Amino acid sequence: MAPKAAKGAKTEPAPPPAGAKPQEDKKDDKEPSEKPQKLVQPKHEVGTRKGCRRYRWELKDSNKEFWLLGHAEIKILSLGCLIAAMILLSSLSVHPILTLIITMEISIFSFFILLYSFAIHRYIPFILWPISDLFNDLFACAFLVGAVVFAVRSRQSMHLHYLLAVILIGVAGVFALIHVCLQRNHFRGKRAKKHMLVAPPGKEKEPQQGKGPEPAKPPEPAKGKK
Repeated sequence: MAPKAAKGAKTEPAPPPAGAKPQEDKKDDKEPSEKPQKLVQPKHEVGTRKGCRRYRWELKDSNKEFWLLGHAEIKILSLGCLIAAMILLSSLSVHPILTLIITMEISIFSFFILLYSFAIHRYIPFILWPISDLFNDLFACAFLVGAVVFAVRSRQSMHLHYLLAVILIGVAGVFALIHVCLQRNHFRGKRAKKHMLVAPPGKEKEPQQGKGPEPAKPPEPAKGKK
């Protein structure tokens, strides 16, 4: 019979086989892998969005402001009245000033509709577009009212199409005046941002390395009196 091991003697573990890799610590295996967390972008601000993501946000926010606050509806109604007036006057011989004013206003209204619908104004921040739109409405109202007065005074007898065109021009001027009131309500409670049009400060020039301060020049000796 094999001799029994003495009590209290420790049995040595069997040596690992040749070529076997040492076992790594279990703690290293259980460490969680650090995953980069996604930045939560604010809903009411651009945040750090760039490229297509920024344009999608700007497009959505611009159309939301343009359509829900009533600006788009008034501009489209004004544009529709002017186009209808242009069609009615196309079959009549009218003064070229009327055609010029109607064509000019159609172009300006179409420009602002495209500007706000495609969020182009968000990428041209050096122009104050709400102020520009406000002045455009004031000038449009003045031009269209003046066109109505000129059209009435230039003819003694009016054709039915001519009369309808004059009424539509006046309605477009009224819509422009209504949009001025909407712009005033839009500006209420808003303050201009400080340093909005101030250019960014220039970068300070760093002192050149390797060049110490220039030594002070010794004072010149006083010249003796002759």
